[in-house]
Amino acid sequence: MTRHQAYRRGRVWFVPLAGVGTPDGVADAVLAALGSWELRSSDGRPRRAGTPVDRVAELLDVGEAVLILDNCEHLVEAAAELAYRLLDRLPQLTIVATTREPLGITGEALCRVGPLPVPTPVGDPRADLAAAGEAASVRLFLDRAAAVRPGFTLDAGTIEPVVEICRRLDGMPLALELAAARLRAMSVEQIARRLDDRFRLLSSGSRAEAPRRRTLLAVVEWSWDLLVESEQQLARRLSVFPGGATVAALEAVCADEMLPVDDVFYVLGSLVEKSIVDAVGDGEPRYRMLETVRAYAADRLVRAGERDEFAGRFERYCLALACEHDPLLRTAAQLTSIALLDAEYDNLMAALRAFVDGGDAADAARFAGAMFWYWGMRGIGAPFETIVPEVLRFGDALPEHARAAFAAMHVLAGINAPRLADGEELRSVLRACAMADVYAHYPALVVGLPLAAFLSGNTEVGEQELARMSAGSDPWVRACAHWMTDFVYTDRGDWQGGAPARNEALSGFAAVGDRWGLGMALMAIGAHHSIRGEHPPAIAAFERAVALASELGAVDDLSLYRGTLAAERMRAGDLAGARSELHAAERQAWARGHRYLEIGVLTGRAELHRREGEFAAAEDILDRVGALAESLSLPAEMVGDLIAQGRLATLLASAAEGPDVLSRARELLPATSAAAVSRRDLADVAPTAELLAAVLGREGDPVGAAEALGLSAALRGIFDAGSPELRVLVDRLVTELGEAGYHEAYARCVTLSREEALGAVLARLEPAGVPNTP
Repeated sequence: MTRHQAYRRGRVWFVPLAGVGTPDGVADAVLAALGSWELRSSDGRPRRAGTPVDRVAELLDVGEAVLILDNCEHLVEAAAELAYRLLDRLPQLTIVATTREPLGITGEALCRVGPLPVPTPVGDPRADLAAAGEAASVRLFLDRAAAVRPGFTLDAGTIEPVVEICRRLDGMPLALELAAARLRAMSVEQIARRLDDRFRLLSSGSRAEAPRRRTLLAVVEWSWDLLVESEQQLARRLSVFPGGATVAALEAVCADEMLPVDDVFYVLGSLVEKSIVDAVGDGEPRYRMLETVRAYAADRLVRAGERDEFAGRFERYCLALACEHDPLLRTAAQLTSIALLDAEYDNLMAALRAFVDGGDAADAARFAGAMFWYWGMRGIGAPFETIVPEVLRFGDALPEHARAAFAAMHVLAGINAPRLADGEELRSVLRACAMADVYAHYPALVVGLPLAAFLSGNTEVGEQELARMSAGSDPWVRACAHWMTDFVYTDRGDWQGGAPARNEALSGFAAVGDRWGLGMALMAIGAHHSIRGEHPPAIAAFERAVALASELGAVDDLSLYRGTLAAERMRAGDLAGARSELHAAERQAWARGHRYLEIGVLTGRAELHRREGEFAAAEDILDRVGALAESLSLPAEMVGDLIAQGRLATLLASAAEGPDVLSRARELLPATSAAAVSRRDLADVAPTAELLAAVLGREGDPVGAAEALGLSAALRGIFDAGSPELRVLVDRLVTELGEAGYHEAYARCVTLSREEALGAVLARLEPAGVPNTP
C-alpha cells in the first residue's frame, strides 16, 4: 500500500456527511472541512465571491489533492453533482466517496468494501485453531474482546462460539464490536446462543458514536429508510430465501400486482447498488442478503402482513423445483441438476422443514421423496435421521406408497456394516413396497432394497424384487437391476456368472447418461480384472470411475474409488502412483472436513509403508486408524478386521523370524475376520485364509498353506491372482511341494462349499484343541 502524493503535501481533506440533512448542505460541509486550509493559504490570491461550489473549487485548485466524502448514501445525488462539477474543473483532484450506492458519474471506479472474511465451520477444534485465528473477522473480535475482558483468547474451548459469532454476524465489523462489548456481562457461549435475537442483544454501542452507529438495529434502519417502496417490497420478500435466490426464483416468488414481474430485475439491481443485496457467483449470479439484513427484512415482512403469502409461495416453488430435478439426477442432465440443487440446498431444506413442521403430510412426503436420491448421491446422512422419521410419523395421513417408501428409507438408513436389517422387518417392508408399487413413485429405492434383502438372508424376496426391476419400463431401474445381479453373483462367489450382468449394467447406465451408475459398474468391472491379475484394464476402469465421481462431486464415492485405485496401483507395483492417489484422497477428505473418509486413506497409507519396507511407519498409521475410529465413535467391528489384517501383513512382511513372531501372528489371525464372520460375509473371510496360508508357510507346513489358499478361493469364489504376495507364496510352495503336490493340496479345499470352507478356516485359526466357532 502506498500513500497518495497529496498526503505528503497536506492536501487530503475528510468530509463527514452523516450529519448533513439537506442536499444544499453538502458543499457547505466541504467548505467547513477546507476552512483551516483557507486560513493557512498565503499565496496572496484574492478570494472571489460566488456559489459554495465555486468557493470549493477555488480552494482545491492547488494541484494534486484528495477529497474524501464520507457517507454519501442519503445525499447521493447532491454528492454526485458536486463531485462531477469539481472533477470537471480540477483534473488533478481525486475524490474518494464512501457510500452504499455508486455516485453514477463518468470516470467513477468502484471498490466494493464487503464484510470481513469469516472462518470455515469448526470440525476439529484443535486442528482448526490456527486457520480460524487467521480470519480477519476473528482477529477483530478477539482484539475488541481482549479490551473488555483482558486475557480472552482463542483456544479449544472458545473457538466454536467465536467462529459461530463471526459467521452468523457475517463478518460485519460493527456487529462484531458490539458482540465483543457484551463480554462485560456474558460468556462467549451465551452471546452465540442469543444471536437469534441479535437486534436486542447488540444494542449498547459507544456513546461517542453517532446515534445511527450505536446499535445494530440503528445501522440497518439507516440503510432501510433510504430505500424506495418497491425496493423495500422486494427486500422484504427476498428474506424468505435463506440461501439466496436467482432472478428467476425471485420473479416466480416475489412478483405481484404491486411489484410486477418485469420490474423485479431492475429493482434487484437497485438493491445491489445500494448494498442491501449482494450478487455472488460466476455466470448467472445469486442474490443474497447478509444474515443481519435478512433478519431485519424478515421482521418487516411480518409487519407488512405478507409473511404467510410469500413464505407459502417460496415453499411451493422449492417443492416444484425438487420434483422437477429428481428424475433428471438419473440422466445425462444430472450435472446441471446437481449444481442447481447444491446451490438451492439451504432453500430446499428450509421449505421441506416448513412442510414437515406445518403438518402437510402429502407434500412433505412428495418433497422428501424427491430429495431422497440427491441425499444419497451427495452422502448427506442427517435427513435420514431427522426428516425421514418425522415424515413416517404422519402414519395414515400419508398415501400408501409414501408410507411404504418411507418405512423402507428408515430401515435402509439403519443398516451399516456391523448391523444388517432385521429379517422379518425387512420382509414386511419389501412386501408393503411391492403391494404399493413403490418403485414407480420412488425409483431410487431400487438401489438399496433388493441388496438389503440378499445381505440379510432374504434371498427369495431379493430375487423377486430383481425380477420385477428387470421387467420394468424404466431403463435406469433395469440398469440398476443388472448391477445388483452382478453384485449378488459375485457375493455368492460366482464371478464368471455375473459377467453378462456387469456388461449390461455398464451399457444401460451409459445409455441413460448416469455417471453414478457408470462409476459403480466400472468399479465392478475393475474388481473382476484385478482379481484375475489383469492390472492395466483394472486400473483403466478404476481411473474412469474416479473421473466420473469427480465430475459428480460425489465425495464419499470419490474417496472410495481413489483408495481402490491406489490399492490396485500397489498391486501392480506402481508405488509412486499409489502415493499420488492417496495424497489426492487425503486432501479431499481434509478439504471437506469428512474425517471418517480418512480411515480409508490411512489404511492405504499403512499398506504403502509396508510395501516400501517402512514397517514402523505402517504400525503408527494403523494406530492412528484405531484412534480416529474411536474419536468418531465408530463401532470397533467396522475397522477391527482391517487393522488386524494390516498388522499381520506388516509383521509377515518384516521378515522377522522366531517363535515370538509366529505366536504374535497366531494371536492376530482370529481378529482379521472377526466382524466378517459375525455377519456371515464369507468373501471377506478370504483375506484371513490368505494370511493363514502365509503363517502356515512360516511354520513349516507347506501342505497346510496350499490348502489355506484353496480355502481362500472357495470363500471368495476365485483365487486372487492379482496379489503379488500370493504369487510369491505360490512360487515358494510349488518349489517345496512340486507342481503336482501343490495343486493336489490346493484342490482338496478349493472344491469345498463356502460354509465348509469357513468351518475349515476357523478350525485352523487356533492351535489344536482351542476351537473357534462363529
